[in-house]
Amino acid sequence: MAEVNTLVVRKPCFGLPTGCPQCLSAYIYLKFAQFPFFLDFHLNNPHSDQIPYFEVGDTVAYNNEKEGIIECLKKDVGVVDLDSGVSSLPDWISTKAILTAWLADALAYELWLGCEGSSAYTIYYSDLPWPLGKILFWKKAHWVKLKHGITNDNAEVKKEEIYERAKSAYDALSSCLGEQNYLFENRPSSLDAIFLAHGLVVLQALPESSMLRTKFLEHANLVRYVQQCKTELIEAAPSPPSGPQFHTNASSSAPKSHSSSKPKNKPKREKTKEEKTFKRKAKYFVAAQLVAVVVFLTLMTSFDDAELELDDADGGYDYYE
Repeated sequence: MAEVNTLVVRKPCFGLPTGCPQCLSAYIYLKFAQFPFFLDFHLNNPHSDQIPYFEVGDTVAYNNEKEGIIECLKKDVGVVDLDSGVSSLPDWISTKAILTAWLADALAYELWLGCEGSSAYTIYYSDLPWPLGKILFWKKAHWVKLKHGITNDNAEVKKEEIYERAKSAYDALSSCLGEQNYLFENRPSSLDAIFLAHGLVVLQALPESSMLRTKFLEHANLVRYVQQCKTELIEAAPSPPSGPQFHTNASSSAPKSHSSSKPKNKPKREKTKEEKTFKRKAKYFVAAQLVAVVVFLTLMTSFDDAELELDDADGGYDYYE
């Protein structure tokens, strides 16, 4: 029996096969490479850095391994290396740095802090229970602030720096692209996949009031580039012979099931008094646990802020992801 190739990503939204930039870049790279695969969605652990991951038989390549999912696809899965012959070009390293640093930082800032988080919440947490989704969202937003050293006192200055770097990045990429269809030697590469994923999320997921979206729209050739990708790789993509599956565990050791059969309905019976009492106590227990988690995260955040202020007082702040 032939092995099934499966790319597992975060859920589709905003008219995209997945709203996650990292997942979308892997999806586009596989499309560029014309590598056959099924698309599955992972719902229960959306904050995991293992997502996206690629399954081939009993082998799983995770996003948090080596240099990311695209490198794993090339080295471990055997997907064609689209960067061969172009990764040695003079502008390759600087372009990669622009994409993976300046633009990645700008999109993270815009998703988690710049647009009140509505787009990020939809992409990552909207399938989780509301309290859990909100807690994970607040934790990630706080992490983004820490990564960029953002405090109440320097928030506006940091914001301007991030947007200025994004504008410079868009200017450079617009000049690099020109009237070509791709960034280097007019053929697709991993950098095209990374940038197109970025551009699709900016244009599709961010609101019209987004500063990053506004700066992107100032470059007509970049907009054309992204729209062309959307038409050729997403809108024209044929539906798989069997519908997408929904994964609940991002572990390679877990058994994989692709069954779509539904259990038969059973006649309902009246709950006993003891069952009703147990269910009520269980709800109180869950509520108490959620309150405890919120209090813990609040104290943790206060402690982190105190550390940040202490570091600023010492004359510098250094944070590594």
